Amino acid sequence: MEQPAAPLKKTPLNARHRAARARMVAFGGWDMPVEYTGITAEHLAARERAGIFDVSHMGEIEIAGKDALSAVQRISCNDASKLAVGQAQYSGLMSDRGTFVDDLLVYRLAPQHFLLIVNASHIAQDYAHIATNIASVGDAVAVDASSRYALIAIQGPRAADIVQPLTAVELPTLKTYWFAHGEVAGVRATVSRTGYTGEDGFEILLPPQAADRVWLALLQSGQPFGLLPCGLGARDTLRLEAAMRLHGHDIDDTTTPVEAGLSGIVGWHKEDFLGIDVLRRQRTEGVTRKLVGFETMDRGIAREGYGAFIGDQKVGIVTSGTQTPYLKKAIGMAYLPSAHAAIDQEFDVDIRGRRARAKVVAMPFYKRPRPVQGT
Repeated sequence: MEQPAAPLKKTPLNARHRAARARMVAFGGWDMPVEYTGITAEHLAARERAGIFDVSHMGEIEIAGKDALSAVQRISCNDASKLAVGQAQYSGLMSDRGTFVDDLLVYRLAPQHFLLIVNASHIAQDYAHIATNIASVGDAVAVDASSRYALIAIQGPRAADIVQPLTAVELPTLKTYWFAHGEVAGVRATVSRTGYTGEDGFEILLPPQAADRVWLALLQSGQPFGLLPCGLGARDTLRLEAAMRLHGHDIDDTTTPVEAGLSGIVGWHKEDFLGIDVLRRQRTEGVTRKLVGFETMDRGIAREGYGAFIGDQKVGIVTSGTQTPYLKKAIGMAYLPSAHAAIDQEFDVDIRGRRARAKVVAMPFYKRPRPVQGT
């Protein structure tokens, strides 16, 4: 007998999304808004003005104790010892095969206290993996603290103009991938200069019971700047233009940072961490496949799962693809054999039985104009 599906989880802002008549979808076990006014309008708002996103479905795992740094170093590929208190980094949660259990942000809250932000559909799996693999480290404990946090993102060139009137945190001095504690709209919060769109912006961690109050305050502050609520649809097209990898699609437990073009997030000088031997071997010997960015030259959009061909031979698979609202191009990412992964290499994508020409291009597809900080 089939077990009934578990009810979808709801963020503290769920009622607000429904009141705004957002189109809701099931995502990673959560009831989430995919769009409000339309993906194109929301995408362009974040690129040209600002967008506000509810990302409270993301998970938060804290690691603390005398050996917390050693614990974080063991499970993640980046070098957390380089983080100052108040600084964050993008990293990978590693398996012993050097592949991604998940990707995550690592925040250093104190010398031996870290906050890891992980993907919504992997919270329980990630927590179990972390707890198991830090057990032998020493004095370090992991806690799933997801229920303690809501998370709101403001992204776009006018993000600082919108957030600054609501906080005493001096946003012009807050560098990218740094964070500060303070109040936002009278609510205690942590404000980080991070995001998943390729734009300047902020992610605000705050108590769930205060999420609605802060959401409304941000909407009001953003009204003169054309701020729009944005759903998962625009979040996906924005991150793809910025060539940010999506776990479960562009990276997963079969892919390594080296294959995914993310060698820069590997702490090569660390003594040891899960999967380091595999990654060092790949770095020395090379890999058989690489994740590339591409544009289609013929009409058609290359979607996830479509095959990549050279001649009659299927050589790879598309992991992400869309027609981007801002660049107005059909772009995507795909794994290709390393011998065919050079810039300007041409290949075909099978789009529902029809071959479309594609060409490897440099990533990211979109890079925001600079300077933006302090504006």
